[in-house]
Amino acid sequence: MADILLVADVPWVVNDVRAALSEARYSVADLDDPRAAADVVAESKPDVLLIDFQVGSMGGMAVTRAVRHGAAASGTDRPAVILLLDRDADGFLAGRSGADGWLRKPFSADDLRTAVDDVLTNAPYTS
Repeated sequence: MADILLVADVPWVVNDVRAALSEARYSVADLDDPRAAADVVAESKPDVLLIDFQVGSMGGMAVTRAVRHGAAASGTDRPAVILLLDRDADGFLAGRSGADGWLRKPFSADDLRTAVDDVLTNAPYTS
């Protein structure tokens, strides 16, 4: 089972991710406070971190960097990160943030499952 942490504060994003990943092979927890993401990742050690690009006052790039920095500082494995983008142009920023993959909203359930499965096998995913 893949443990997934979703960092999003918009209800439709949370609902769409939960619906898409409702299969038994996924376990999804969500967090609406991006400032707590690095600490929650350090405690719960998810396999995949899904981050809405526009979340709270930090944004997806800042959350990705904070999680990466926290893992490097503690010497722990970092989760794979997928950013959920608002625009195709944000793909450049997603790549610069160190995300393992990204997906433009709105996304299909199949595309989200494919993205998660790809990053779990270390294959980058962009759409």
